[in-house]
Amino acid sequence: MNIIALKNHPMAGQMAVFAAAILLSTSGLTIKLLDWHPLVITGIRSFIAAVFLLVIRFIAVPPKNVKNRPVPLFATAFMFAFMMIAFVSANKFTTAANAVLLLYSAPVWAALLGWRLIKEKPGWENWGALVFIFAGMALFLRDGLGRGSLFGDGLAVLAGIFFASFSVFTRMLKDGNPGDAMLLAHIICAIIGIPFIFLFPPEITASSLLVIFYMGIIQIGLASILFAYGLKRVRAVQALLISTVEPLLNPVWVFVITGEKPALAAVTGGAIIIAAVLASSIIGKRRENRHNQFS
Repeated sequence: MNIIALKNHPMAGQMAVFAAAILLSTSGLTIKLLDWHPLVITGIRSFIAAVFLLVIRFIAVPPKNVKNRPVPLFATAFMFAFMMIAFVSANKFTTAANAVLLLYSAPVWAALLGWRLIKEKPGWENWGALVFIFAGMALFLRDGLGRGSLFGDGLAVLAGIFFASFSVFTRMLKDGNPGDAMLLAHIICAIIGIPFIFLFPPEITASSLLVIFYMGIIQIGLASILFAYGLKRVRAVQALLISTVEPLLNPVWVFVITGEKPALAAVTGGAIIIAAVLASSIIGKRRENRHNQFS
């Protein structure tokens, strides 16, 4: 299937968000691999991502009829920047399991904010999926809860609220380009984080350079492009429901790197979450298609 066919696929938005979640799912592992201050990681990673996005912007065909309204553009950028800072910091102060689980309280906040700000009332399948997602996560990450710090857990909750706000404000861009907000967010993170290099000089090795360039270009740079593309085509809460596959893949990367096998409870919880996300996405897409057909 070629690129044009993928762009025209009726589920292109969902597939883009899913692909972004796969890339982002490696963040917990790579953050732990770098023994750097969290703001140094955030700053350097976003600086590399910003350069990457600028290169892509230069060589790509610019979208037509883009009208970036300043308020939603800057709100989207700042929410995404604050989410990245809070999540990276949370991974340093609490367990990766806690950080990911609490980050993915985001669908609840997105449902409430989207309902309030952009009148996107969640469907019954969204509420049902949320119930199953939290049930699955309780099984999936139950051994990780309780071992983190209250401060780190609080940062992870804030990251979830920022993530939800980011997705809702992206929907408010309407005729704008979410990619511009992503680029601006990385510039903000770089401005905030890079000065900390002089306060907390990172230890530079070949492996640390490999990790940080992977994080900047692939993990967060390419994921930003995919997520921005998807959010223009799916509802905010649906995008975040799809993104919950990210915490499922974290133990997969741990298994690949360390050989640690997930427990039966984790496998069961993962299956529940995947089923809930898929069912919600399919039901929501069919309702949207019926609405478009009869409107």
